[in-house]
Amino acid sequence: MSSLDALDDHVAANAFRRLVTHLRHREDAQNIDLMGLAGFCRNCLADWVEEASDGALDKASARELVYGEPYAAFKARQPEATPEQLDAMRISVAKNG
Repeated sequence: MSSLDALDDHVAANAFRRLVTHLRHREDAQNIDLMGLAGFCRNCLADWVEEASDGALDKASARELVYGEPYAAFKARQPEATPEQLDAMRISVAKNG
């Protein structure tokens, strides 16, 4: 068992909620930049929530939970990704394995 597996679920849930709250606040941290740096973004996080829900949430519901609003509303405020951002994302995601 890894130390992460030993982490209390209550502690993990609180940390997750804090992460989601932080991402909701930091709209300036665009998904494309998160993907380029860390290989994941809000959509990935929502996908993980959807998978963990065992069918209780669909993609739209999981995204609304993560974004705090319908995904389309958030997406409408975001600028288009630049070619440089897209290249950085491709390189970063390739490291995910």
